[in-house]
Amino acid sequence: MTDSPITGSTATPAPAAAAQAAPSDSGLQPGTLIEPARQRAPGTAMIAIDAISKWYGDFRVLHECTTAVAKGEVVVVCGPSGSGKSTLIKCVNALEPFQKGQITVDGTKIADKATNLPKLRSRVGMVFQHFELFPHLSITDNLTIAQRKVLGRPKEEAHKRGLDLLARVGLSAHAKKFPGQLSGGQQQRVAIARALAMNPVVMLFDEPTSALDPEMVGEVLDVMVELAREGMTMMVVTHEMGFARKVADRVIFMDQGEIVEDAGKDDFFGKPRSERAQTFLSKILQH
Repeated sequence: MTDSPITGSTATPAPAAAAQAAPSDSGLQPGTLIEPARQRAPGTAMIAIDAISKWYGDFRVLHECTTAVAKGEVVVVCGPSGSGKSTLIKCVNALEPFQKGQITVDGTKIADKATNLPKLRSRVGMVFQHFELFPHLSITDNLTIAQRKVLGRPKEEAHKRGLDLLARVGLSAHAKKFPGQLSGGQQQRVAIARALAMNPVVMLFDEPTSALDPEMVGEVLDVMVELAREGMTMMVVTHEMGFARKVADRVIFMDQGEIVEDAGKDDFFGKPRSERAQTFLSKILQH
């Protein structure tokens, strides 16, 4: 039996889907990847980044970055290496501190001293370049440990939620395996399922395909495309411009720690305003 990623969307509510899902590796099971309460409601601000700046010692990494992401919006962040893309999204869930400005996620101000950062991070899903799975735990345990320890879910509920999401990313047959027994693409799909198991209000992706072999990239992007179709709020750092053209509502172009352009995808790809963005696109779209 082969395992394949998500191939299409469906409108079946998640609770009904959990009852219908069968342990199959053949692709998307009935249901959705996110709960209906998390789905698209255009116009509601989910992330507000207000004039943030960050330094490493004397080196300025981010300079006066300002943007906002509406609920259900997909924003791709691109730019040359070292431009501050990954640092920016890591500031959104407080993995990276910043010295000036403010970031608000679903009404919670990150820089406020009263903010419970662990609680905030539990509501902001993060998918890293290198998977960050626990190598000594089974795939099922990787999907349930945070649910139990952070959210306090009963073992049976966490297990059911984990297996349901594993089915929806096409990996049911691998539940008892360990990360080292899976391909890079499969591990990244597990990492996405693990993040979704926490019922996040936002998903952040930090170059999720850059460590994968070319033949594995598509299976991960398919899962992300499905998330976008279901209305998940997403910020995605990536060089996959095909994904940006297909899925993004907006594209942010960064260079030297600054947001140089912030535009709809058609405007960005069709008529970028800055010379820096034009140069970047001319190079990356040749490959």
